[in-house]
Amino acid sequence: MTMDTVSEAPAEKADAVRVSRVLNHPVTSVWGALMAPHGAEALLGEGGELGSKGESWHAADGTYGVTRSFHPMEQIRFSWHADADAPATLVDVHLRPEGEQTDLEIVHDHLDEAADRDWLAAHWESALDRLDSMSI
Repeated sequence: MTMDTVSEAPAEKADAVRVSRVLNHPVTSVWGALMAPHGAEALLGEGGELGSKGESWHAADGTYGVTRSFHPMEQIRFSWHADADAPATLVDVHLRPEGEQTDLEIVHDHLDEAADRDWLAAHWESALDRLDSMSI
């Protein structure tokens, strides 16, 4: 008697929203901007400020969260709530050097079925537009 085993590679999570952009600034400049109020607000919205692991942030539009992982010049992960009644989701921001430029990727994960992925993709693309247009 023989048994066949079928193995499949894990599929990319269907619930994640991914956007990325190569910014025309080195990683040190992009990281520095994200840690400054103007860069954090470009990403999180007015009033949002990124901090070290465990620090909370709140934006004027009602979004809020807590920094969950903090690796300078490489990655920051934070929880993201759309409002006070919304479930926690996770946003990962990855920075990768590309010579004198920076590949900046945002992955918004742990979304429920009701999440408007098109709106979230547009939201994070707009954040990348704001970061890209800054004089860093």
